[in-house]
Amino acid sequence: MSSSSPIRRDVGPFALMLTGLGSIIGSGWLFGAARASSLAGPGAVWAWVLGAAIIMTIALTYAELGAMFPESGGMVRYSHYSHGSLVGFIGAWANWIAIVSVIPVEAVASVQYMHHWPFEWAHSLSTPMGNGHIELTTAGMAIASVLVLVYFLLNFWSVKLFAHSNTAITTFKLVVPAATGLLLIASGFHHENFSVGIHGDQHAIDFPAILTAITTAGIVFSFNGFQSPVNLAGDARNPGRSIPLAVVGSIAIATVIYVILQVAYIGAVPTELLAKAGWHGINFSSPFADLAIILGLQWMAWLLFVDAVISPSGTGITYTATTARMIYGMERNGTMPKIFGRLHPKWGIPRPAMWLNLIVSFIFLYNSRSWDSLAAVIGVATVISYLTGPVSVMTLRRTAADMHRPFRLAGLPVLAAIAFIMATELLYWAAWPLTGKIILLMVVALPVYIYYQAKAGWHDMGRQLGGAWWLIVYLPTIALISWAGSSKFNGHNYIPYGWDLLLVAVLGLIFYIWGVKSGWRTPSVEAAEAEASNRLSQH
Repeated sequence: MSSSSPIRRDVGPFALMLTGLGSIIGSGWLFGAARASSLAGPGAVWAWVLGAAIIMTIALTYAELGAMFPESGGMVRYSHYSHGSLVGFIGAWANWIAIVSVIPVEAVASVQYMHHWPFEWAHSLSTPMGNGHIELTTAGMAIASVLVLVYFLLNFWSVKLFAHSNTAITTFKLVVPAATGLLLIASGFHHENFSVGIHGDQHAIDFPAILTAITTAGIVFSFNGFQSPVNLAGDARNPGRSIPLAVVGSIAIATVIYVILQVAYIGAVPTELLAKAGWHGINFSSPFADLAIILGLQWMAWLLFVDAVISPSGTGITYTATTARMIYGMERNGTMPKIFGRLHPKWGIPRPAMWLNLIVSFIFLYNSRSWDSLAAVIGVATVISYLTGPVSVMTLRRTAADMHRPFRLAGLPVLAAIAFIMATELLYWAAWPLTGKIILLMVVALPVYIYYQAKAGWHDMGRQLGGAWWLIVYLPTIALISWAGSSKFNGHNYIPYGWDLLLVAVLGLIFYIWGVKSGWRTPSVEAAEAEASNRLSQH
C-alpha cells in the first residue's frame, strides 16, 4: 500500500446500498425510458427487465470479489489479482473510462433539463440541434462546470460527509421517480399505446431492437451504478454482509422503479402524437416533464425540473467518490504514479486521485455537450469493463482456494459462465460500428502500460502475456463478428440473424474457459492472501 494512513471503514450496509441506488438512479431515469421506447417501442419494458437480469448475474460475481478483497477501487484490482498486470490494466482502463466520463455527463443532463424552465436565461443554456438533440451553450457549460466542482467539494473532506449527503439525496431520488411513474399511470394512461409499433404500425416484438436498446438506450449505462458499493468496499463495515446486500438490493429496487417509469411513459404519451410516426417519431427533450405539462400537472413538472438537478447530481457525487478510489487502486497495481496512492492523513481520502479525476471530468465535459452523445459510448465501455469479473472470480476459486471468502456465491461455475456470455452478447448488441470504436479505445492506453513495464525492466512479462492472450484475442474477434454480423445489428449480414447470436454465445463460452484457464497465482494475490490471513489472526 502506498500510504500508511488507512482508508476509514465508516459506511454501513444501508448507506452502502443507497450509494448503489444513488449511482443507478441518475440521469438515466430522466432520459432512458424515452430513448428505449424510440428504439424498441413497447418492447422497451422487456429491455429493462432483461437488462436488469443480465446485470444482476454480472454483479453477483463482483459481490463475491468485493467481499473477498474489501479495498477501495476494487473494481480495477480483481483481474490484476487473477491474471496479472496486463489484463488488470486493460480491465482497469475500461472501467475507469466508463465511470469517470459519467461525472460530466450527469452535470450536462441537469443543465439540459433546465432548457424547459420558464425563464429566458434558462433557454439560453442550451440549443436544440434537431431530432430532440440538444447541446449546451457556453453559459450552459459554465453551469455544468460548477456542478462538477460541487461534486468534487462534497467528497473532498470526508467519506462520511459524502455518505451523509448521499443518503438525503438518494432518498429524494427514490421518491420522485416512483411517484412520477405512479401519477402518470393514474392521470392519463392509454392502454392502446402498447399496440403501436416503432414506426406507427401494429406493434410486434422486435427482439433485435430490444437487445440493442439494452446496450445503447442508457439501460446498461444506468445499472452500471452497482459498481459503487464494490468500489467503496474499503470504506464498508462488515464487507461480507454489506456488499452483497448493497449490490443486490440496489439493482432490485432500481429495476422496479425503472419498469414503472417505462410503463408510465408508454401509457402517458398522447395517442395523436404516436399516430404521426410511431415511437420513433417522439422527440421529447425533457420527457417526463413534457408529459406532465401535457397532462396539466404543472406542479409535477416543477418537481421534475428540481429532481433533474438533484438526481444526476447525486450520481455525480457518488461517482466522484468511486473514481478517486479506482485511481488509488490502479496505483496499487503499479500502473499509475505513486502520488495517486497517497491518502490524506486525517480524512483517509486519496485527494491527489480526486484532483486527477476533476481534470479528466472537465476534459470530457468540454468534448461532449449533450447527454445522448455519450450515453451509448459509456454503455459499451462499461460492458468491456464487466468482462473480467466473471473470469477473475472463477479463476481465484482455483488460484486462491484457501483465501477467506466472507460471501461465497452458490453455483458460481454456471453463473460466472452465463455472466461472461451475456456480457459478450451485450457487446455485440451495441451494433457496428460502435462496438469496434469502443474496442479500439481500449488500445489507446497501452503505451502507459508499456512505459511502466519498461520502467520495471519487463519483469515477468512472459507470464503477464500468458495471462492476457485470451483477452488480447477476444477484443478484435468480437469486433470482427460485429462487422460481419447480421444487418439487425448494423453488420454486413455475412452471418444471418439468429446464427450470429448463437456464434457470439459459443465464442463467449470458449473465451470464458480460455480466460479461466489462463489465470495464475500472481504475486499480488499471494500478498493479498497473506494480508487477509494476518487480519483474521488479529481478530
